Amino acid sequence: MLKLGQKVIIIGDSYEQNLPVGSYGYIIAYDRNADNAFDYVVRVPSANKHVYVPSSDIELEDTLLALEADRVEKEALIDFALATHNEELFRWVMNGEVEDNPLPEQPQALTGDEFVRQINLKAWI
Repeated sequence: MLKLGQKVIIIGDSYEQNLPVGSYGYIIAYDRNADNAFDYVVRVPSANKHVYVPSSDIELEDTLLALEADRVEKEALIDFALATHNEELFRWVMNGEVEDNPLPEQPQALTGDEFVRQINLKAWI
């Protein structure tokens, strides 16, 4: 639950109320009525009005700024990896993983006792 006075940005208009999407506002009240679909009352200074919004239509400004910073950082790393022909960095940025061993692992031969123990473990679970 967001605190009173927090700065939020309107990111959606799920109930088609003609909300100013992309504008910022401040939470001025909670709507505690159980019969109502709206969670907050937001003051939007650019529109000079109060609007009732569900929690899915607003997001904290700090959260959106952090997501944008992560996106810009990722794009900069991709550009750097492409400019320097660094394939490992490119794969890490794109996939989030580094391929240390490109060869597939060879399965180890199990003794009879180990094989029976693994089967019993799987059967017990």
